[in-house]
Amino acid sequence: MKMTIHRVDWEYAAVFKIAYRTRTHSETLLLELEEDGLVGRGEALGVFYHGETIDSLCAQLESLAPQLKGGISRETLPGRIGPGGARNALDCALWDLEAKRSGRRAWELAGFSSVSPLQTAYTLSVDTPDAMACAASAVTKNSILKLKLCGEGDVERVRAVRDARPEAQLIADANQAWNERQLHEFVPQLAQLGVQLIEQPLPLGQDEPLRRFESPVPLCADESCQTSDSLPGLLGKYQYINIKLDKTGGLTEGLRLARAARERGFELMVGCMGGSSISMAPAFTLGQLCKFVDLDSPLLLKSDVSDAIEYRGSEMLLPSAAVWG
Repeated sequence: MKMTIHRVDWEYAAVFKIAYRTRTHSETLLLELEEDGLVGRGEALGVFYHGETIDSLCAQLESLAPQLKGGISRETLPGRIGPGGARNALDCALWDLEAKRSGRRAWELAGFSSVSPLQTAYTLSVDTPDAMACAASAVTKNSILKLKLCGEGDVERVRAVRDARPEAQLIADANQAWNERQLHEFVPQLAQLGVQLIEQPLPLGQDEPLRRFESPVPLCADESCQTSDSLPGLLGKYQYINIKLDKTGGLTEGLRLARAARERGFELMVGCMGGSSISMAPAFTLGQLCKFVDLDSPLLLKSDVSDAIEYRGSEMLLPSAAVWG
């Protein structure tokens, strides 16, 4: 089995800003595994708040190169590398290779007899209330909006978007930016504005106050939920978890986390760190189990891969086998 690593930067159509990070490009690693004339692909960005970079992902994967000569599988992968972007790229490439080898789609290999198009949120970068309202008005074909928030002024941001798009479904993503006072102050007001879900209101490791908070809006763990090992600590705090393949280390653990979470009573959301349609396609399979979907990254980029996933407003159509799986 031959491994080839590429670095690919996807430029955003506009500056993308969240509470603690501003980006102009989505920096990705594209991994290709070649065996018997077939090539499997996996794309990853890594978990930046864990210190992962494209350089560190490359180093991890290059250290595994000698082991690939003896063969590697999705089942044995977790014993060789921990969760994160490097394992995600390798795991997804193995899924793609297996699909090509078997002549079946990846979702069939995952146990789905059929799949359906998904309804994905469209993400609005954090900005002034007026700017976010303007951005919302520019995407009227997208019926589900995810609003990036950052702390003070967030109620005004949401209110401005609600006034601009009274018919839209709204998700709020605080990205760990609130404190306990803001939690108690903001959430009831966002409930009145019709927000359907709030992601990660408090910082990772500082979300214990959620156990005492009766939220009128369901709360979703993002940074606080990495793999299935995270689940015990989330009980009593969150009603949803946001699964991202860069966090779990690939689709294999993503599906395992999804099923374990549902057994424990959590509802599911699937998200992404960014990237092209090659990143979105494996997550599409996971999205079949989720109530909320945030797989809009290609819509935020200036360009995408050939054979890219097609979007019609908020509808995400089935990925073709040519792009992945």
